[in-house]
Amino acid sequence: MHLHILGICGTFMGGLAALAREAGHTVTGCDAGVYPPMSDQLRALGIELIEGFDASQMALKPDVFVVGNVVSRARKPDGTPKFPLMEAILDAGAPYTSGPQWLAEHVLQGRHVLAVAGTHGKTTTTSMLAWVLEEAGLQPGFLVGGVPVNFGVSARLGQGAGCAPSAAPGRPKQASAPSGGSDPRSGGAWGPTFVIEADEYDTAFFDKRSKFVHYRPRTAILNNLEFDHADIFDDLAAIERQFHHLVRTVPSTGRVVVNGLEESLARVLHAGCWSEVRSFGSAVSDFTAEGGPGHFDVLERGLRVATVDWTLGGVHNQLNALAAIAAAQHVGVDPAGAARALGRFQNVKRRMEVRGTVNGITVYDDFAHHPTAIRTTLDGLRRQVGAGARILAVFEPRSNTMKLGTMKSQLPASLDHADLAFCHSGGIDWDARAALAPMGERALVADAIDTLVTQVAAAARPGDHILCMSNGGFGGVHGKLLQALSRQ
Repeated sequence: MHLHILGICGTFMGGLAALAREAGHTVTGCDAGVYPPMSDQLRALGIELIEGFDASQMALKPDVFVVGNVVSRARKPDGTPKFPLMEAILDAGAPYTSGPQWLAEHVLQGRHVLAVAGTHGKTTTTSMLAWVLEEAGLQPGFLVGGVPVNFGVSARLGQGAGCAPSAAPGRPKQASAPSGGSDPRSGGAWGPTFVIEADEYDTAFFDKRSKFVHYRPRTAILNNLEFDHADIFDDLAAIERQFHHLVRTVPSTGRVVVNGLEESLARVLHAGCWSEVRSFGSAVSDFTAEGGPGHFDVLERGLRVATVDWTLGGVHNQLNALAAIAAAQHVGVDPAGAARALGRFQNVKRRMEVRGTVNGITVYDDFAHHPTAIRTTLDGLRRQVGAGARILAVFEPRSNTMKLGTMKSQLPASLDHADLAFCHSGGIDWDARAALAPMGERALVADAIDTLVTQVAAAARPGDHILCMSNGGFGGVHGKLLQALSRQ
């Protein structure tokens, strides 16, 4: 089959392209604006990338066009279509589908799907869970909205149906499978495992359901839930409704792993749940932690079952670990084995990734783009470097929600752990200076990347930690900062 993917450089569609290629399909794709790490991964796979969405791509004559949710029927100011290729597909009556639909039909069928949903931490928790299953010998397939360092790729097919992987020497042994299903290693009813980052954003312009309703998981993690995606959701209740649609798809023999600290998720389950529920995080949850985020005991219903000793920091990652442990248990991985695997977990690219150190100044890259994510990421770094070190937060409000200014009032509080904050305001319509005014002289705003780099470099001094946060390429700010600092 020849797939031509529209919007191929998005993290989800790029991962789908990798899966299709691994399965033996011919894959081509198009997009506008390409940045690592997805662009590097696609080029390494030898997938042909075409810049833009010109209708001339119809000449490729693929078996199916796979349409990403970046594509729409929008028009430019002069009335011409923003995505002429999509218009040509519709006019020609050519076959097309969405990415989640193609994935459900061609990859997830017959698999035990473990889906990780939530406003924050999806990519990291998905990567943790995939690594735990890998270390347990299950050879899972996975699709992650980033690149887990342990794997080096964002997606793979994993163990095929009918094959029974065996645990590698030195890896944690499996516990028996939970009641209600057969051991996944046996190739029974549950089938081989596939771990997927389950996004609540809509599927495509022609399918406004959340992506995750396509995945039909047997194990679902509901990591957290707060208002986001203001461009498509009116309020938190609308997002809760989509999360409940996901819960409705989990079978009675499945497991829903839920953050016990979240009132929004309690409301989701109160609307109806037909599966086993395991909670984590709160004092009365099934899975709790004792100790700091870098070294802690895992308690299951009050009994110590494991100890996690790893390099990650932040309470948010501690909660992510509990969620991964509870989900892995559902496919037969005992908590102690899961914890040992987490001790070898190396995080995800663009999650507190050190991009370089110059003159004693360390530059980090992180994907945080929502006020809550900014706050938890800064909290994790503060715990890591201590109260005496300076943190310089460099960020851009790039997500659709942040561009709308819906959460601008939350920014000053989210930056509490930063000594100085630098905001790139290019591309937003609201007044970033006014929004950050409560921070006084601790906050600076720049309309251009080069100006931002000059501001940060002038303020930085040896021993500082510069944390760059964006869900995009951020104009290559990390490399530009390192160059500017090296000239000082």
